[in-house]
Amino acid sequence: MQEIERKYLIANESWRKEVYCSMRIAQGYLCSRRVTARVRICDDKGILTFKSKSRDGGLSRFEFEREIPRSVAERLLHRCSSVVDKVRHLVEYGGHTFEIDEFRGDNEGLIIAEVELASRDEVVVLPNWCGDEVTGERCFYNSFLAKCPFKKWRTK
Repeated sequence: MQEIERKYLIANESWRKEVYCSMRIAQGYLCSRRVTARVRICDDKGILTFKSKSRDGGLSRFEFEREIPRSVAERLLHRCSSVVDKVRHLVEYGGHTFEIDEFRGDNEGLIIAEVELASRDEVVVLPNWCGDEVTGERCFYNSFLAKCPFKKWRTK
């Protein structure tokens, strides 16, 4: 399946009053050379995901995702050298669902909104709480944040 998404930094806190669902997510990375392998625990579910590298500046890439037993996900997560901890909030705006990731732990202070698109040229009406676009900027990939947390580079 092809994943097409755009990412934005959060400009203000007004999104909070629009949240209709939130979930805690812990995720780690098993490998990240040509294909990124991610294990995630999201509330009660375990999820294993494989993502290819993007060939169009981070806008789209191949993604394969399957639910796995939570117990298996927990065992895999314990084998990861670092874990990204975040709360994902869902907000509907302009006919799209925005996934707002509010990071915890070593990535505390970073909040990113993602919106999935049906095509590369789909027009998205952005809410006023979306700030600078960071699509394709490697330092905002969760796999990068697992290795080099926000707290290490936000003060530079």
